[in-house]
Amino acid sequence: MKSFAPFTRRRFLSDATRLSALCALSGPLPAFSCSFVGGGRMDQTPIVDAGYAAVYKVKEGIYATISDTSKGFTTICNGGFLFGKDAGLVLEGFGTPLGSHFQLDAYHKVAQVPITGALLTHYHFDHSMGNTTYGANSIQFWGHANVAKRMMESYGVMQGADRAAFLAPSEKRVQNAKNDLARQHALSDLGAVTTVFDMANKTSLAFPNRPLDPAKLPLQVDLGHFPISIEHFPGHSGTDIIVRVPEQKVVFTGDLVFNHSYPACFDEQCSMSSWRSTLKTFASWDKDSTFVPGHGPVCGQEGIQNLRDLFDDLGEQAEKMHKAGIPLSDAFDQYIIPDKFKTYPIFAWGLCIGDAMAKLYAEMGAH
Repeated sequence: MKSFAPFTRRRFLSDATRLSALCALSGPLPAFSCSFVGGGRMDQTPIVDAGYAAVYKVKEGIYATISDTSKGFTTICNGGFLFGKDAGLVLEGFGTPLGSHFQLDAYHKVAQVPITGALLTHYHFDHSMGNTTYGANSIQFWGHANVAKRMMESYGVMQGADRAAFLAPSEKRVQNAKNDLARQHALSDLGAVTTVFDMANKTSLAFPNRPLDPAKLPLQVDLGHFPISIEHFPGHSGTDIIVRVPEQKVVFTGDLVFNHSYPACFDEQCSMSSWRSTLKTFASWDKDSTFVPGHGPVCGQEGIQNLRDLFDDLGEQAEKMHKAGIPLSDAFDQYIIPDKFKTYPIFAWGLCIGDAMAKLYAEMGAH
């Protein structure tokens, strides 16, 4: 059986070269629009709106920054901030320093208390390329203990690398595609990798100066009669941290939740089984919980169920193909998007669906 290499860091680096060509050939990457913001779970009028992102009040002292990439890649991901009587915490570094500056300005528009820290939910580029804002503003920067290492391994090596050489392997995959569908998927990956490469080369990397040991989490923090819980869950990146406000039943999930979009599964430490277990835990929380996802609109338990249904579909199709003896190299392209998920954006086929198939095949082979 012909094997298809799972998405490792090495493959990510080689695929990165392909991303520019994809952008040039195929236009912009899929947009994550916030046109159906919140479903009534927050104020529908933002306190500030820059187009590429808007900030909404979720509950007293809790605000969500929701990105709309159809209007630019300044922020890319969602974030937000929380504050009590004594201090506040801001979440995410976003895709650019301008994105994190936008959120800081929004914070100071509504909060009068100092910021005790800025927290990164994980190390991926769309959450971390704007990190320099925090050091420049003397804000302590929090993140999983492995964030600095993973950022250097993934993005530090891109900085100053030869762009053509870096993208060549991804471009070759486009050229060698065996049919139009495979070529379309290879182009989508090339576009994504190019975007990441170009962003990394425009960015000064900045790392947390308060690393959080996952073995010592959850960490209880009181912002002044406003207790929050900082917790680690496995699944998406190996560095995933959430912020939970138990009294108000609000959870900032980072990319452990993609709402109304296909999840990115490229990370070598992504585990489909662990991720599904994490989602099961989220589903066990209060039925009135509000989740601020890493991408997509704010949701309740219905958003968690939709994502679990999507994971079920990925798993069922992978198992069916595996049992039929279809090699991973073919399963990579043969996944069929169900009608229920036809409108869900896909950042890049290989980085989302292809790598989900690779990890599911690996997990089936392990049993």
